[in-house]
Amino acid sequence: MDSSSSRSQSILAGFIFSSRWLQAPLYVGLIVAQAVYVYRFMVELKHLVMDVRGLSETDIMLLVLGLIDVVMIANLLIMVIVGGYETFVSRLNLQGHPDEPEWLSHVNAGVLKVKLAMALIGISSIHLLKTFINAPQMSEQTIKWQVVIHLTFVISALVMAYTDRIATAQRAVH
Repeated sequence: MDSSSSRSQSILAGFIFSSRWLQAPLYVGLIVAQAVYVYRFMVELKHLVMDVRGLSETDIMLLVLGLIDVVMIANLLIMVIVGGYETFVSRLNLQGHPDEPEWLSHVNAGVLKVKLAMALIGISSIHLLKTFINAPQMSEQTIKWQVVIHLTFVISALVMAYTDRIATAQRAVH
């Protein structure tokens, strides 16, 4: 291989590696989306606090579940933003920082996928609980589809976790 070809390959490799920075605006966009969820949380919290006397116990429970849902989605966003940036774009260099998330020290694409799947199951569980509380107002078909979708999330997460476990075991052997 001549030096011209080697230099071309090096330039191309550098260009390809630098392309990871194209994802940075996507993570910034997710931060903006998280700000929208913070706003939504505050609106729902205000509704809960200001209207508490006019709400039934079921209404309060549904509003609180809605708040929990928003928090879980915000947690999912943080995992994607921080974990994705750290895994695919650049190190955050948080070693020794008192607020460094425990899970960040051993995050990789497989771990991130399993954590995201578990977060989706949690969010789906909240939606399913809200559906069960509102069951008299829901069609039987809607309830069945939500259960099917939730079970699909659970099975998918189990398969991903199992696959990641096998891959981790194989890497440990080699």
